[in-house]
Amino acid sequence: PVARRMYRKEKSIQLKSSSAALYNNLSVLRLPGRQLACFSAVHGPSVNVVSAATDGLGFSHRQLQAKEGGMAVSTSVLTQAAWCVLPSRVLLVLTSQKGIQMYESDGSIMVYWHALDITEHPPGQAVFARGIAAAGGRFICVGTSSGLVLVFDIPPKGTNITVSEILEQHHDAITDIAAELGQVPDGAGDLVTADDAGALCVWSAGEEFTLLSKIPAFGCTCSSVKLWNGVVAAGYGNGQIRLYEAATGLLRAEVNAHARWIYALDLAPETGKLLSGAEDSFVHVWKLSRNLDTDDVEIEHCHAECVTDTQVCGARFCDPEGNSFAVTGYDLSEIFRYGRV
Repeated sequence: PVARRMYRKEKSIQLKSSSAALYNNLSVLRLPGRQLACFSAVHGPSVNVVSAATDGLGFSHRQLQAKEGGMAVSTSVLTQAAWCVLPSRVLLVLTSQKGIQMYESDGSIMVYWHALDITEHPPGQAVFARGIAAAGGRFICVGTSSGLVLVFDIPPKGTNITVSEILEQHHDAITDIAAELGQVPDGAGDLVTADDAGALCVWSAGEEFTLLSKIPAFGCTCSSVKLWNGVVAAGYGNGQIRLYEAATGLLRAEVNAHARWIYALDLAPETGKLLSGAEDSFVHVWKLSRNLDTDDVEIEHCHAECVTDTQVCGARFCDPEGNSFAVTGYDLSEIFRYGRV
């Protein structure tokens, strides 16, 4: 059945440089109460940050560079940029081959720099950080290429950021990290980490993070994960989306969603809409729900959008209801925006 058209293309946002072919290469920050949204996408050693009025008329641009231990600008390549929204503050976090940078949300001031420890990696292996998520109200979790997840304790203000814990369950490079944005169902966990081999770990965040379930790999990279209402949504290199029970790791549904590698997933926390974007140039919108009678997890296809001749590398909803979304593509110097019909 052909899905009804739920979204239409709106005015796109020009970037100063194109987007790199990296997983989850788009972050969106909606500023509450202000008719403004911020978008970021990575290209080489820099990240493009654009503030855009929601009427599509006004824009302001800023470019941030990968730093190497403070001031010196290196040729280090950025792997991801993401806004982390905590109750007390919002930080823009960048990951690179050298380390982790945290900025005030507008990119004006760098508040923290964490260098990666090269000695932890086997010689000849690429070293980088990737996978960024705010968790548990005061933590920011960042993954590394050695499979470690660094937990940073973020004070309500200032620069006194510390590594409070290192999670050591993955044996392959971390690809993505996601946290539950709504109320966490009992025993379900509020953080999920994914790696290059396709293994997933579900955690409960707190003074000490607790591993709740481990979902084994099945021979395919998991490039993007999301967590909603106790359900883990995972996108894979074979084009599949799989839904797991966060508390137990049980597989509840699988969909052959794309013909090529999935590069991005996003979830609208208020409606359970799921957005997926892939190398096959398609962006799909799905609806997740729980059947209250059977407790089954259900997924329904709502919308398909073909971004012609574009390898989609980032896709994000622009509001918590999922009424609008934005898309980046490899080598594309603009961000496409779509809104409800």
